[in-house]
Amino acid sequence: MPRTRTPERPHHHRQHHDRRGAELLHHTRRADGDLLTTYGNRRASRCPACSRLYAADTYHLIRAGLSGGTTVPDTVRTHPRVFVALTPPSFGPVHNRPTTPGGDIRPCRCRKLHEPTDALIGKPLTPATYDYAGAVLFNAHAGALWARFTTYLRRELAARLGLTQKAARAVLRISFAKVAEYQKRGLVHFHAVIRLDGPDGPDGNATPPPPSATVTVLTDAIRAAALRVRVAVASDAIGERELTWGEQLDVREIAAFGTDAELTDQAVAAYVAKYATKSADASGTLDHALFCRPCQGRGATLLPHGTPLPCTACDGTGQARPLPRLAVARHVRQMIRTCWDLGSLPEFTGLKLRKWAHMLGFRGHFSTKSSSYSTTLGALRDARRTWRSEQARAHTGLPDLDPTTTLVVGRWDYLGSGYSPGAALLAAGVWHRKELERQFAAEGGC
Repeated sequence: MPRTRTPERPHHHRQHHDRRGAELLHHTRRADGDLLTTYGNRRASRCPACSRLYAADTYHLIRAGLSGGTTVPDTVRTHPRVFVALTPPSFGPVHNRPTTPGGDIRPCRCRKLHEPTDALIGKPLTPATYDYAGAVLFNAHAGALWARFTTYLRRELAARLGLTQKAARAVLRISFAKVAEYQKRGLVHFHAVIRLDGPDGPDGNATPPPPSATVTVLTDAIRAAALRVRVAVASDAIGERELTWGEQLDVREIAAFGTDAELTDQAVAAYVAKYATKSADASGTLDHALFCRPCQGRGATLLPHGTPLPCTACDGTGQARPLPRLAVARHVRQMIRTCWDLGSLPEFTGLKLRKWAHMLGFRGHFSTKSSSYSTTLGALRDARRTWRSEQARAHTGLPDLDPTTTLVVGRWDYLGSGYSPGAALLAAGVWHRKELERQFAAEGGC
């Protein structure tokens, strides 16, 4: 069974009373005194069950902004929509699987034809000359790079439409949703859905953008905006640097609803949802902070030569491991060490590199969206909560819930975390059976 967070065990006690007659309508209480609740983490490495639920919510959020649904009208299907991939620049040659124009795999610079599962992929060919400081600073400023990209995108669109920025805002709105993904080399890149709407977005009358705002115009504006983005950083230790996006920029139109094209609404939504549950551990780094919260409050311990001495962060034993003994590859360990070294410089204090060293410097949200793109994860969770409450009400035979006549009194008391020994054995068996069923279905079984 994978290393995951165990569920919480609160005590749940709830009563339904009739306000008019003070009559007890229903009393909910577990016979064994406690109720298992999910951990609620989006990362698949920490809680597979919760991550699948988060992925499903993300799928519906992205799909609603492409096909319509919930609060988004169906007319968004006809708006210009593209799928964009913004990548980091090169900080030194790494082992990879380059392709020819025809799509064939050719040998790496090391003259070896790597297999897809080769552990060398993403590792520097010459670690001594690899720009680890630049790589860490790029991850730390990835959010700022995206923010400047959206600013320049609005300016480029206005220029191509022959409008001032104020006039463009009166007839056009940019809506987007993006997700972050770690590459094998430990760098963050973004996948984004960008849609053009009328001035009110999907709200109001859901007016379309002006006819001159086509997919071609949007694509040209995206490419021009990505080239303009610059973030300057300076330090006495590393000198002056200018962070930019990489040369590889992929912009593809999302096909109209109901077509047979490869990049459809459903395919894009599934692609974004897939990466929404991944974290930095997909690139071989840690899935937890170097220090747990109590240890961060007491202050981090350092070895005599300045190497951080991380606690185990999750197991509660209080034992510590020096950085060279972390179960990560040498390349990842060097990026963590670089985060720690740069985090001690006063000019980089605001980046909180030491706190986010396990994320290789990236401290942003993995999935974000503009306010006008679609519904929210909170709205989807509220709808699911309401549906489950209605199912429970119907199962217990309670009358329709009326806030003016029905009083619900509930109380939660925390009892602890984790399964009992017997429940842990049952949970491991259920997890194993479900994994086999999913693998069988993925392989085309029936």
